[in-house]
Amino acid sequence: MDLAQHKRAIRAWTMYDWANSSFATTIMAAVLPVYYASVAGANLPGNMATVYWAYTTSISLLLAAVISPILGAMADFRGSKKRLLTIFVFLGVAGTALLYFVRTGDWLLASLFFIFGDIGFAGANVFYDSLLPHVATSEEIDQVSTRGYAMGYLGGGILLAINLAMIMLAPKELTGLMSRLSFLSVALWWLIFTIPLWRYVREPPHRVLAGEEGKSPVTVSFKRLATTFREIVTYRELFKFLVAFWLYNDGIGTIIKMATIYGAEIGIGQTTLIGTLLMVQFVGIPFAFLFGWLAKKIGAKQSIYLSLLVYTCIAIGGYFMTREWQFWALGVAVATVQGGSQALSRSLFGRMVPKSKSAEFFGFFSVSEKFAGIIGPFVFGLVGQIVGHSRLSIVSLVIFFAIGALLLTRVDEKAGIRVAAAQEAALAGAPAGD
Repeated sequence: MDLAQHKRAIRAWTMYDWANSSFATTIMAAVLPVYYASVAGANLPGNMATVYWAYTTSISLLLAAVISPILGAMADFRGSKKRLLTIFVFLGVAGTALLYFVRTGDWLLASLFFIFGDIGFAGANVFYDSLLPHVATSEEIDQVSTRGYAMGYLGGGILLAINLAMIMLAPKELTGLMSRLSFLSVALWWLIFTIPLWRYVREPPHRVLAGEEGKSPVTVSFKRLATTFREIVTYRELFKFLVAFWLYNDGIGTIIKMATIYGAEIGIGQTTLIGTLLMVQFVGIPFAFLFGWLAKKIGAKQSIYLSLLVYTCIAIGGYFMTREWQFWALGVAVATVQGGSQALSRSLFGRMVPKSKSAEFFGFFSVSEKFAGIIGPFVFGLVGQIVGHSRLSIVSLVIFFAIGALLLTRVDEKAGIRVAAAQEAALAGAPAGD
């Protein structure tokens, strides 16, 4: 691949973050949670809309976690990362578009369609992330990963701004319709801006290992997964990183998913809730690039530590929050670290995996991410259901940041990179796929 093709592939790869971040902003974080609480769950008593929304996100993440590593191993064997990404994109787009039909009291229907959309979003991300080590060199992987998150902030923020203008400027009797049209806009945005990736990012070569010739992809996928589980000690540093990531990402993911509906529960106005999330999208852009620069200066791990310290302060601040300006302030704090912490986690992991098994390993990465997402919202919802409010739920997240950071100190990423390089060299003796 020449330099021009390489740069075009990087731009196309980052554009997918632009495409699918519309789901993260409008569907996961801003419009749908408010619509779920005020329209779909309007007939539910007390804080049960918050509780059911938390359970909904946990169920969708559990389903995605179960299938991610299996499909990842299959993608490596068949050389079908882009094909499987496409299947999940279409699933996510369809689930998102169907949200248009959710009306007053349809909380169960809203949960079902969101689960379809979220599985598509999460499943496609496994294969999108697995393309990163093939698109970027080891020297530029931090910067490319953070650039993707910056593009996601920008793309997700632009569409969210359009959707908010539709909703907030419409007459009161049309706000429900405008919310449902915003769900359709996400489906179209996601589909259209995935086209550059389909056109310019190549399917990486795959390797068929000894004894795999002519066998069923499903059989080979389970065999590869079993082998990886048995040999996980070979990737000791990678495994330690996954455990640390599982813990601290539990807190991060819960804050992202529950911020809006938590704010609504404690009396923060809808304009502030959605306006803050919109602000986060644009304030987060320079900070995503800043974390890419910071990783060059002090290293990815040290940059992640800094982000976890900020998240700890956010969780504590959330417990005491009573006024709208405080929600804005915490939103600014989230914007400074959200993209950088996730982008550098992705690139640090990408350095420690063999390239020819990237989809399988990013499947495991996705499992860690999803199980974090399952437990966080579930505990959030369970604590809220027991005590009747969610303030104790938000402050409990501190423990995940603290333990995750502690375990991250035990990860020797340089040793992990050496192991990945040695494993890739060993796999190089296997025949490359067509």
